[in-house]
Amino acid sequence: MRRLRPEAFGAVPTGARLERVLASPHFVDGAFRNPVPTRRMVSESPLPGMRALFLADRTRRTPAAAVPLHRATAAELAAPPASGLRTTWMGHASVLVEIDGRRVLIDPVWGERCSPFSGLGPKRLHPVPVPLRELGRLDVVVISHDHYDHLDMGTVRALVDGDTVFAVPLGVGAHLEYWGVPAQRIVELDWWESAEVAGLTLTATPARHYCSRGPRTSPLLLWASWVVAGPEHRVFHSGDTGYFPGFAEIGERLGPFDATMMQIGAYSEFWPEVHMTPEEGVRAHQDLSGAVLLPIHWGTFDLAPHPWEEPAERTAAAAREAGVVLAAPRPGEPVEPADPPALQLWWRAVAVVPEGAGWPSYEPSYEPAEGAGAEAGRPPEEGTVQPDGVPA
Repeated sequence: MRRLRPEAFGAVPTGARLERVLASPHFVDGAFRNPVPTRRMVSESPLPGMRALFLADRTRRTPAAAVPLHRATAAELAAPPASGLRTTWMGHASVLVEIDGRRVLIDPVWGERCSPFSGLGPKRLHPVPVPLRELGRLDVVVISHDHYDHLDMGTVRALVDGDTVFAVPLGVGAHLEYWGVPAQRIVELDWWESAEVAGLTLTATPARHYCSRGPRTSPLLLWASWVVAGPEHRVFHSGDTGYFPGFAEIGERLGPFDATMMQIGAYSEFWPEVHMTPEEGVRAHQDLSGAVLLPIHWGTFDLAPHPWEEPAERTAAAAREAGVVLAAPRPGEPVEPADPPALQLWWRAVAVVPEGAGWPSYEPSYEPAEGAGAEAGRPPEEGTVQPDGVPA
């Protein structure tokens, strides 16, 4: 029977790993529990949500043209960030963070599909902007949880060579070890636990989600958001999460943050407690005391009924309303939070234009946060054209 189980399903914790799971204060009545009561689906049956996902109008759920990428050269990738901190969104939740001389890759998914099967499941809507082999040295790979759009077996196996450390939530190391990552290079943390790796402090922080690589929830595997702190800078990565009051506690205990990478896509009225809306992502960024918001978890895979560009549009509007500095780069485009670029609505050039009124206008309505560049995060002025040829 074991041979019939796809390798991508991974493994379950056993031995000392299982003992740690069972001893966790967050493991209650046979399963890890969320920080607040949480439902995977608002309906007892998953059928309404599945119907919406697979049968709803798909006209606007994919881009109408090729997504513009920034393909970094070897020289760009080798040059250290002038400020000491640089983030490069590789698509979906994958981000390369260069922080205080160290290089951290978070939730790397370089596969063509986020699925256990090569010919089934959500397929990429754009290529990866940088091949894995061209990324250069990696000190740490951080995984938020075990869903296929965050943990990809092929990508993990491609990163095994070398001495890179893998940091994962409690229990998730069972997958990595099963796929060939040496146990001594796996750091597993419970919520609020920290580890010193390559001169950085990694802390697993609470999130509102779940784990599963098969048809059922995995009760023995934890999910997490992450804080990566160096001597001079600190960043937050949300992983997948519904909104909850715990963001404020994370900010109080471990913030403020130079940048937050916040999940703002794949939301739905059918699963509102496990994925944030764009407005909730902006609110969580504020709760965390973040300086610059980098929206993630959108644009790469079609995972929810909303239009392809809607997460970016709604995040831009919510950030403008809240006075939040927003950096919304193309996949592969590096951003230094100390000097974030002016906001470019690049997705409009390749999205299906909404019927009726078309695109909303974005008039400058706020000043950037103290210490940011003069143009940081400011919405483009009406009538201007951005460098990618995107009318505002």
